[in-house]
Amino acid sequence: MKIGGLIKFTLIDYPGRVAAVVFTQGCNFRCRYCHNPELVYPHLLQEAMPEEEVMAFLRHRQGTLEGVVVTGGEPTLQPDLLRFLADIKKLGYYVKLDTNGSKPDVVRAAIEQKLVDYIAMDLKAPFEKYSLITGVEFEQHALQESMDLIRRSGLAYEFRTTYDKEILNDADIKAVSSLVQDQHYRVQECLPVAKEKAALKVMHAEL
Repeated sequence: MKIGGLIKFTLIDYPGRVAAVVFTQGCNFRCRYCHNPELVYPHLLQEAMPEEEVMAFLRHRQGTLEGVVVTGGEPTLQPDLLRFLADIKKLGYYVKLDTNGSKPDVVRAAIEQKLVDYIAMDLKAPFEKYSLITGVEFEQHALQESMDLIRRSGLAYEFRTTYDKEILNDADIKAVSSLVQDQHYRVQECLPVAKEKAALKVMHAEL
């Protein structure tokens, strides 16, 4: 696993549970407002954190922490993600997976192998505006398949959209909400400070 960081304690990233957050390196999207460009852009990647260091911490916190959030970057790009999730589950943790939904085969495998307890999928925009947000071409059928898998999984889940008002408007948010068609949808504010931070990091790396 290419691990870019670890938050050892959080009350907000896993609803209802005290958790740690593991950040994976690498992403196939290039979202304008990305809060973690150091996990996305190859020229900003730092030396990966040893997986054993993360697992040692999780073993030490058994009985104190309840859950582990695996996020990114985009975790489903990691070839050994399923094995990593299985190792976490063996320690007795609840697992939440954050994903952009672009790899439905991995989402399906994680669900079928009972390696996750909660899935959060980012819906960037109405499909006709997706590339404006992500900066890349995307496969609509893959996103729809992931959405269907998550909805039918029987697991706790949420879909969420970051409201980038430079591209999206209220009608776009309504359109995304219509795609979801259930109560497991939330809209989060796009923080200008985070965008400026991301832009400055990228700019600095390219100088």
